[in-house]
Amino acid sequence: MRTLKGGLVRDNKPLTVEAVYDIFNRYSGGVFKDDLKVMYALARPYIWLFVAAVLCSSALSGINGLIAWGIKPALEMVSEKRSTTILMLLPLGVMVLFCLRGLFVYLASYLMNAIGAKIAVNIREAIYYRLMRLPMSFYSQNPSGTVMSRMLNDVGLMQAVFAGTVKDFIVEGGSAIVLMFVAFYRRWDLALLAFVVIPLILLSIAYIGRIMKKVSSKTRVLISDVTTTLQETLQGIKVIKTFTVEDTMQRRFKEALNAHYKNTMREVRVDESSRLLSEVLGGIGLAAIMVYGGSLIINDSITPGTFFSFVAAMLLVYTPLKRLSKVHNGFQQIRVVFERLKEVVLSEMERTGGIDHKIRGCIVFENLSFKYPGTEEYVLRNINVEIKDGEIVALVGYSGAGKSTLVDLISGFWQPSEGRLLIDGIDINQISLNSLRKGIGLVSQEVVLFDDTVKANISIGKPEASMDEIIAASKAAYAHDFIMELPKAYETRVGEHGAKLSGGQKQRITIARAILRDPKILLLDEATSSLDAESEQKVQQALETLMQNRTTLVIAHRLSTTQRADRILVINRGIIEQSGSHQELLEQGGLYRELYNLQPADNKPQSHS
Repeated sequence: MRTLKGGLVRDNKPLTVEAVYDIFNRYSGGVFKDDLKVMYALARPYIWLFVAAVLCSSALSGINGLIAWGIKPALEMVSEKRSTTILMLLPLGVMVLFCLRGLFVYLASYLMNAIGAKIAVNIREAIYYRLMRLPMSFYSQNPSGTVMSRMLNDVGLMQAVFAGTVKDFIVEGGSAIVLMFVAFYRRWDLALLAFVVIPLILLSIAYIGRIMKKVSSKTRVLISDVTTTLQETLQGIKVIKTFTVEDTMQRRFKEALNAHYKNTMREVRVDESSRLLSEVLGGIGLAAIMVYGGSLIINDSITPGTFFSFVAAMLLVYTPLKRLSKVHNGFQQIRVVFERLKEVVLSEMERTGGIDHKIRGCIVFENLSFKYPGTEEYVLRNINVEIKDGEIVALVGYSGAGKSTLVDLISGFWQPSEGRLLIDGIDINQISLNSLRKGIGLVSQEVVLFDDTVKANISIGKPEASMDEIIAASKAAYAHDFIMELPKAYETRVGEHGAKLSGGQKQRITIARAILRDPKILLLDEATSSLDAESEQKVQQALETLMQNRTTLVIAHRLSTTQRADRILVINRGIIEQSGSHQELLEQGGLYRELYNLQPADNKPQSHS
């Protein structure tokens, strides 16, 4: 990248995600001047498109001025020469001017929309890149619907307003300047009288623009609420139908829609009020012109042709001035969008750097405590435990005890609030997240499949895997047989969230995914909970093979899974309360025996007491 004084230069290439970040970071002051610099920097790679749009807009402004200026000579030629030929040529000239005017309107609009669309692509790509690298703390504080709204709705508004607003600013601003020149050229005293109202128009534009910024900001929040409600509905449709809460969700969605509608209409009222004020003030100015100009005609101080040419120029100049009020409102809307996008683009990403380390599997917690950002209560407190290479450790306890948080810390999703977490004797914060997570495999009861083929879902952690490796992993997970029965076998698309598969089938695909990745640390969060008895037995056999010579942490809700563990950690309110084998813990009594007694008979490990 080369730089020039005043901003970033990209040699007319699309902005990289890093460049978009640099732009927002450089001009993050939140003042109008900085927002204009952001707009310029985003459009800078497409400077030649922008120059072409400006030339078309300038030609359009010139034509508008030519129409106003040409009225006087046209009227004088017709009245003085009284030629039928001239009378026939004038409409032809008018037609040519308006055809050219229409052509330049089309070209200017098309070019500015092309720039707006390209900028939208750049920003959406940058946001997506950022989302992939933001820490879990961001997602705990921002609902997915809100994030989607910013990427889709906010960027969509920015694209539309940017294209229309910048074009109108150039066209209407240029037209106003050209037409004011024509007006002053025709009659400077009439022009001064007409322009008395212009400062009032500009003041009203500035005042209404401030109101528009506040109203537009609220509209963006309310459309996020609509998006969030819709997202939750689509994700939880089974729960909604099972608990027959369709009417409740319908009311909730309707309330969100109504709130957004009311604020949208307020935005319309504010926007149109600027036009109303401009019309009223413009009418006052024209009325003054007619009185004074009419007296000049009566006194033979000016010719009717001069007066009508001047009036045409003023009528035309008031139109761009009134449209400039909407341009100002558009700029305020873009400012709101930029502020909301900055919250995502400038959010602190997950840590980068660190050493590349091939994970072996030793995990040590040293005086580790953890609380979620923005909260005071510790989820984990003073955890001290060592898990050796190849050891299988089960984590048990009531819901909310901190088991999943412990596993998330190992994956690098969160950082310890106090103490240290060591992997192979190295502080986890010194290991690059990429190499850390390459050594970890996760199989959770919350199955995550993407709307892609079976093959793509299995190989997501090892995209370079051969078909033979994928099939071998599937056979080890007892998934190959049912995959071959699918319409296109491994090329079958599974649907959104694996909607075309049963719960057991989805789980076995995620296990095949973990087997293919061949991790040194295996994290199992009740991995067999969605399987029927026959499938569970097969998958348990596959998992036993998978767990050999790997460090494995098993979050166990059904204690039947703990009998394979070398050690069981009983966690209660963020503290490791007990540690030992199944038999040792039963003999100790306490929380483990309490949990054991609550288990159905078929979920209990075999006891030798």
